[in-house]
Amino acid sequence: MESSGVDAIERQVTEPARKLADSHAQYYDFYELDRTIAAIRCHNYQRVALQFPDLMLSDSTFIYAELAKHTDAEIFILADTSYGSCCIDEIAAEHVGADLIVHYGHSCLSAPSRIPVLYVFGKPSVGMNQLAEKFRQFFDPASDRPVLILYDVAYHHCKAPPTQSLRESSPVPAEETPCCKTKPVRSEGEKGTTTQRGRSYTLLPGTSITDYSLFYIGSESPALSNIILTHNQCPAFHFDPQSGLGQELTVKSSKSLMKRYFMLQKAKDSDVVGIVAGTLGVASYMKVIQHLKSILRQAGKKYYQFVMGKINVAKMANFMEIDVFVLVACPENSLIDSKEFYRPIVTPYELELSLKSDLEWTGAYITDFNQLLHGALETTAKKPNAASDDSDEDVDRPHFSLVTGKFKYNRRYHPVQLDTLTDQARDLTIRNKATDVSTVLGSAGAEYLLQRSFQGLEQKLGETEVELATDGRRGIARGYSHEKML
Repeated sequence: MESSGVDAIERQVTEPARKLADSHAQYYDFYELDRTIAAIRCHNYQRVALQFPDLMLSDSTFIYAELAKHTDAEIFILADTSYGSCCIDEIAAEHVGADLIVHYGHSCLSAPSRIPVLYVFGKPSVGMNQLAEKFRQFFDPASDRPVLILYDVAYHHCKAPPTQSLRESSPVPAEETPCCKTKPVRSEGEKGTTTQRGRSYTLLPGTSITDYSLFYIGSESPALSNIILTHNQCPAFHFDPQSGLGQELTVKSSKSLMKRYFMLQKAKDSDVVGIVAGTLGVASYMKVIQHLKSILRQAGKKYYQFVMGKINVAKMANFMEIDVFVLVACPENSLIDSKEFYRPIVTPYELELSLKSDLEWTGAYITDFNQLLHGALETTAKKPNAASDDSDEDVDRPHFSLVTGKFKYNRRYHPVQLDTLTDQARDLTIRNKATDVSTVLGSAGAEYLLQRSFQGLEQKLGETEVELATDGRRGIARGYSHEKML
């Protein structure tokens, strides 16, 4: 299923309270037009796509005119992305044959898969005095606990002044690393360097991330929620430069983890899983979908795959046969925390962890699905104390559901020993260890239909008299031939 585009047309765009720039020079500085023009000329790009979020779309014509005036490239404006505006819309760019995408505004920094990208984050201002005051309020200068400073990508342009101001407020030595790089940081020769979603930071020698406190500069956003979840073992504090307010995030982190743990338990109780493609541009998304299909088959789960653009409650409610959806999207769009959806929506990490009965969650969390392809699940989970022998595991045994408080038998739609059977074997039956007769390769949709109180109109085969074709109405809705015209 694909979006019809109606939601994009009917979307209400809120006009910002103030313009992002006023003068010609401020536009050039805010949107880094000189850097963009130099990059297009240097690499001789011929077809350039400009991707704008709704907030910056009103300035697109000015940027288009300036780039067209100073370069020989053909310029295209992209808007109304099918998924999150933080992701690169490579599908729309390929429609116009673009060889470069210039992405404006906030970005999740997910690696694109096919087309080179130039990021322009914008340059909002930061009140240095307020920043330093909040920092001193949250952190004791006498403490020897190091502080890791993270910030929204929009404030990358003013990294040096805040760093210098905060360094004067803290006696702990500071290390600086770039916010984002065009290529992943190599592990060799850079011990202690961690790279997540394009962001890099280097820890002090002999320390781990759990030894640090976090200080985040930026407004509340999905990026902040991701940092809270992935660094949930660290005390975290937040400063919003736009409002000048700050707060501690430790309590918020605990509540978010409890919600995600509940979603994990719902995934463990599910029999039918819907795999929703929430991105078509992030690198390795197809590999992750194939990986999820593989582990679902091994667990005997039934799965369906959906492509429906930007998800909403109405779209997801059309598939009540699904017990749980797993959303393959960028880290900032994968965490769906809304009570309006009729079925839970989990991340690939939560689904895989729920299917691994030999692993227990330690509280560590992963939102970047690419890490699952490199065996990150084993590093964030542990084996239970009473580990059972996998060779003697009874696949038919029930598990205790923490959601319902009862034992639950999981329906196996893909028995491992029956993978070689064809579709013609759907009417075969076997007996499990409880001597119950069960259908082999059954249909999840048919089983759900049988559970419904209304299964459609009665067919009454052989009871309805066959009639010959007869003439129907002639005319249009305004007036048919058999109707009297006034």
